Amino acid sequence: MHIGCPTEIKPQEFRVGLTPAAAREAISHGHTVTMQAGAGEGAGFSDEHYRTVGAAIADSAEAIFADAEMVVKVKEPQAVERKQLREGQILFTYLHLAPDPDQTRDLLDSGVTAIAYETVTDAAGGLPLLAPMSEVAGRLAPQVGSWALQKANGGRGVLMGGVPGVGPAEVVVIGGGVVGTQAARVAAGMGADVTILDRSLPRLRYLDDTYRGAFKTRYASADATATLIQTADLVIGAVLIPGAAAPKLVTKAQLSTMKPGSVIVDVAIDQGGCFETSKATTHQDPIYEVDGVVHYCVANMPGAVARTSTLALGNATMPFMLALADKGWRQACADDPHLMEGLNTHAGKLTNYAVGKALGIDVLSPSLAIKG
Repeated sequence: MHIGCPTEIKPQEFRVGLTPAAAREAISHGHTVTMQAGAGEGAGFSDEHYRTVGAAIADSAEAIFADAEMVVKVKEPQAVERKQLREGQILFTYLHLAPDPDQTRDLLDSGVTAIAYETVTDAAGGLPLLAPMSEVAGRLAPQVGSWALQKANGGRGVLMGGVPGVGPAEVVVIGGGVVGTQAARVAAGMGADVTILDRSLPRLRYLDDTYRGAFKTRYASADATATLIQTADLVIGAVLIPGAAAPKLVTKAQLSTMKPGSVIVDVAIDQGGCFETSKATTHQDPIYEVDGVVHYCVANMPGAVARTSTLALGNATMPFMLALADKGWRQACADDPHLMEGLNTHAGKLTNYAVGKALGIDVLSPSLAIKG
């Protein structure tokens, strides 16, 4: 199979879809790999790194999209890229379609077979291709939150760990999954007073037993959430429903109950965000203010640490990429029901139920799509 990897063009996105190690593996399996010139530079990989393992270098994205049988990316294709996709081509990347009707329509119009990293599952019910970026984003959230809390950035001027005689910042993490757990760990390590909210009692027991009081746990009732945000200096939104739009857990009306200069970091923004006032921002212009509350809603947070993120993502995606190339997408999905969960569009049909529900679009069962 001819595998192509273009340079990411989303603002301030420095990751790359294929590492040299992944390119080497694909070539050793008998496939050809073409990288766009400069695609890996943001993550510290030169064109020579790719040439050394046997990959070809193309001068333009147009050449990649025109020739590749499978396009491997990191972020969802932008409008100019979507125009170059075609029926019979495989797109393997993050998509986050539920809050993005324009992208969904363009993918359906193109006829491309799109497999989304974020909806591939595993035997334990996890999301193995989302997890590494969730870990990165979770660990970044307290860092960017502490930066936004600085007075010069519009925050309250509160130090996360406080100092002797002065209490630490109060941090509330909504969601106890991968993102929330990593965020709570780092915030607690910075010395903050951390409370994590979740609706799963088994998960709360696990967090309590595993982290032994490093942070507090609370059941995520609407009342508990509304109460805790009133005293919080930093609120981190870390809620995910696989493939679906994130639930709005803090309303605009509730912002007025929060302290002036407090900070929201919405890690769920890729799926539409879990705060009613959230809107996607970029690393170039990451924050804005609503009713005195600073919002940090960067839609590609892991792109800020592109080297770490690219290596972590490459480790996770490589086995699935190789399966798609070795077997073709139909056989690979037929052999692996967890990979089949990643199928979002095929030949003009939507094949993910959560996305269909969010956007009001009829869905073709992925098992039927595989059968053709």
